[in-house]
Amino acid sequence: MRADSVNVQSVSHAVTDIRHDWQLAEVKALFRLPFNDLLYRAQAVHRRHFDANEIQISSLLSIKTGACSEDCAYCPQSARYDTAVKREHLMPLEDVLKAAAQAKAQGASRFCMGAAWRSPKDRDLEQVARMIEGVSSLGLETCVTLGMLTDRQAHRLKEAGLDYYNHNLDTSEAYYAEIITTRTYQDRLDTLRRVRDAGIHVCCGGIVGMGESEDDRAKLLLELAALPQHPESVPINLLVQVAGTPLAGTEKLDPFIFVRTIAVARILMPASRVRLSAGRTAMSDEMQALCFFAGANSIFYGERLLTTENPLVERDRGLFDRLGLRMETLDS
Repeated sequence: MRADSVNVQSVSHAVTDIRHDWQLAEVKALFRLPFNDLLYRAQAVHRRHFDANEIQISSLLSIKTGACSEDCAYCPQSARYDTAVKREHLMPLEDVLKAAAQAKAQGASRFCMGAAWRSPKDRDLEQVARMIEGVSSLGLETCVTLGMLTDRQAHRLKEAGLDYYNHNLDTSEAYYAEIITTRTYQDRLDTLRRVRDAGIHVCCGGIVGMGESEDDRAKLLLELAALPQHPESVPINLLVQVAGTPLAGTEKLDPFIFVRTIAVARILMPASRVRLSAGRTAMSDEMQALCFFAGANSIFYGERLLTTENPLVERDRGLFDRLGLRMETLDS
């Protein structure tokens, strides 16, 4: 019997149950399953909780770009790196609402707004609150990512009608200091707690392909699955290498490892939306199809994700048609 056989057996029971007590050995055993077995298991879990042929569509807009004080090694918006990203101030409300209306017309059911802040100032938060109210009035779900929040700020966003707050853990706690030094892992967990306490849905995932180990990928997903309540949305990003950032030139991740990460996320968090996020321009149609089979059921739609390219709407629609996938509507 192979050394990992016992671990594989230990994860074979009740994989469709929503659990918060996964152990690292179990998660690593899932990652090491034969590829077909892993995808079969993930697809079975997926079908218990979702329509297997329906994809939730989100659109992401950068409402304040560049000049961020953080040193996230992957991010072209950091003021510490020499990239082509230009600093832009907070967008006017009317421009945000115009972009949201266009996203809805193209099929998005959720509109996400991102601002390159370490944490928002209260005066800026009030402007974002008006954006949230305006986007909600269009009949879209709302999501923002603004950095770290205080308790009062989280409650203010809830008052404005915010549906989701995005705040990724990015990677494992053990590898975190290799990627970011300007805030701690606990800072991120504290913001997630404040968001949840305010009654806002949580959107939280990470980035793979940053030079992390298999253990780091397993520990990231384990951290998410161990939260008192699983994030309603779990974005899994493939590193987009941007010239001028410290991670430019990192060895590219094996596509099958990325698909495995999607599958394990689906098994650990059965009722969460697992979203294909950054990096889709580098994915073939076949790779994306495998991700959908592995349990991904959400994507970002549109030409850009904050400051990086995203597949064109027409390409996504064409792929959906070829795969027989439908876009989720808010009343579906």
